[in-house]
Amino acid sequence: MATATKKEVSIAEKLDALYELQKIDSEIDRIRTVRGELPLEVQDLEDEIEGLETRIAKIQEEVKEVEVEVLDRKNATKDADLAIGKYKEQQKNVRNNREYESLSKEIEFQELEIKLHEKKSKEAKVRVAQKKELLDEAKERLNFRKEDLKTKKSELDEIIAETQKDEDGLVAASDKAKSLIEDRLVVAYSRLRQNAKNGLAVVPVERDSCGGCFNQIPPQRQLDIEMKKKVIVCEHCGRILVPSIKED
Repeated sequence: MATATKKEVSIAEKLDALYELQKIDSEIDRIRTVRGELPLEVQDLEDEIEGLETRIAKIQEEVKEVEVEVLDRKNATKDADLAIGKYKEQQKNVRNNREYESLSKEIEFQELEIKLHEKKSKEAKVRVAQKKELLDEAKERLNFRKEDLKTKKSELDEIIAETQKDEDGLVAASDKAKSLIEDRLVVAYSRLRQNAKNGLAVVPVERDSCGGCFNQIPPQRQLDIEMKKKVIVCEHCGRILVPSIKED
């Protein structure tokens, strides 16, 4: 039944319905423009916060790993000290120079191990300090971004609260208007809106020109538009043209 009703609508009524739809959708655009870039800014902040939290967790894990390395080297140094003490005690009871020299080499090896552990521990501690500095910077940035997000969300929620009811009503009116227009025209209208920077797909003739691109319209074509006997589009921008709006 709905399809049959659409077919019975005259060209003039279709053009009127299209222009009415354009006015509704333009008002929806205006409301959404009031919100500006806030929704995108909120999304960007949420993404950045998520990234910072991931980075902080990674740095914290790296710090733990290096601190474990420092502790392992500290324990290894203690073991080496104990080994040196044991070898020195054994030197007191050697039977010949060969045994003494062998123990001396073991002591020398353990002393080199201690020096290596101390060197690597110092390097690891420097890495820990550097990572903790990065961690502090990331945490500080995270706190700033969380405050920014709180502010932006508050602004967005306030604007949405003021405009959502109007927008919902207009969206419903837009859907209703579309239901009165045949599908192929709705598809063409939607495509034109997507391609137009200002979202205008249906425009009136203003001062003998297209209300969208402002190119001059020949007099005969203006007469055809006034007659509303067929759907006429601007030969320059492709927008659907309707007669100029008469002021009361």
